[in-house]
Amino acid sequence: MEEGLRALAGGGPDAVRVESLARALGVTKGGFYWHFDDRSTLLAEMLDAWERIAVDEAIRQVDATPGGGREKLMRLFGLASSSGQLLKVELAVRDWARRDKAVARRLKRVDNRRMDYMRALFGDFCTDDADIESRCLVAMCLFIGSNFVVADHRGRSRADVFAGAVRRLVQ
Repeated sequence: MEEGLRALAGGGPDAVRVESLARALGVTKGGFYWHFDDRSTLLAEMLDAWERIAVDEAIRQVDATPGGGREKLMRLFGLASSSGQLLKVELAVRDWARRDKAVARRLKRVDNRRMDYMRALFGDFCTDDADIESRCLVAMCLFIGSNFVVADHRGRSRADVFAGAVRRLVQ
């Protein structure tokens, strides 16, 4: 699964090929098919693994330490900004979803789960539903969109600017 996600991150779903995965893992194609019926089963299980890691595991890690909404949001953003390989998978899934309706439906479900979780966290210290929704959208845009912005930050590092944006978001 990890090798499949690595291939997805590196080249999208077209890079997830049974032959190359089997070779990278040092197994035969037959050995590969012992674990997966076919490539489409592998791709579906890869999406399951991505969702489990990107949502379930993230929520588990954030909730593992006590704290209020602000503290948990800071931990959540810390996880999001430190997940280099997972971010590459995230961006590859988003690109894939542009061409595959089933993946687009999965991505929408994942994004809705993330938004629901953040609504609860922001709701811990915000009382206005419109404010909560706006903050959730800005948080998602910060997580996803900041990876596409290549502007300089007037002598500041991207990490510092990102951290400043997060601090403002959770005020």
